[in-house]
Amino acid sequence: MSKPDAFSAYDPILAQTPSSDPWLHGPGEARRYGPDFDLLGKLLSVPVQSGEVSESGRFAKGIDAWLSHELRRSGFGEDEVWPRATRPRVLPRDLAVLLDKLPNKVADEVRRRLPQLPSVGPADAKVLGRAYYKQVDVCIARWDRGPELLISTKAQLSSFGKNLPNRFEEAYGDAANLRGRYPLAAVGFFFVQRATILESEPDAFERTVDMIRKLRDLEGANGYTATGLALVDWSGSADELPQVNLHSDEIPDDVGPAQFLSAMIHHVTKVTPVVHHVAVRSKMERRGIPVAEQDSADAMAEASGAE
Repeated sequence: MSKPDAFSAYDPILAQTPSSDPWLHGPGEARRYGPDFDLLGKLLSVPVQSGEVSESGRFAKGIDAWLSHELRRSGFGEDEVWPRATRPRVLPRDLAVLLDKLPNKVADEVRRRLPQLPSVGPADAKVLGRAYYKQVDVCIARWDRGPELLISTKAQLSSFGKNLPNRFEEAYGDAANLRGRYPLAAVGFFFVQRATILESEPDAFERTVDMIRKLRDLEGANGYTATGLALVDWSGSADELPQVNLHSDEIPDDVGPAQFLSAMIHHVTKVTPVVHHVAVRSKMERRGIPVAEQDSADAMAEASGAE
């Protein structure tokens, strides 16, 4: 299409990863989500091996790419979740539907031009909150439904205790900004730290866990719908490339990635009618749901017929 973007290095890995069922529970059992931690390690190994490790940039994009893949695993459509697995990363679903309907030659030409039209296919998803625009790292939105899921991701790889208050302040402000305008949306905060914090600054890790819990919504106080924490680390000698590994055992279950994804997905279904996100509900509820997915065009047709 055009020159590579910040996600391009992850495309081959995602293309080779099957979209397996993420839910581990059986019918009638309590919800239990199983994140693909192996994939997260592979994605984050890309910037580590290339020496592009920073708290923003390609490392952070790897987190976004992983969360987007997890949402697609759960049943959300390929064009519903941004960033998309292919360029353009942000593409209104209605435009994606139009491209599928166009003759191949015309559709290919439109796709070629999209990167040159940032107002149509922007590189990042920016949404208006109550007080200011916010770049959202992972998003599910449609014109007929509005924003349904908004996730902010942050990485912290060093200077943990020193910078933690700033992360807390920024995150809390973003939660109030987004929830103030979109009270029904699933608004989440996902934090990734390097596991060296456990030995170098154990006090900062305790404060981190406390922060992740306190950022959640309490009695309508405009906190996040869900928050989550992941610990990663890597090492390598001159003879081998470093591989990123997850440290899951050190994270309390109530702040881990599994509960975060489960809570975010469940909230989206909880605040929408059963005729929306049918595939997501069927996977999560472990049953076939006997309704068809309703689109905005279907709803308008039904309303016209009723009149």
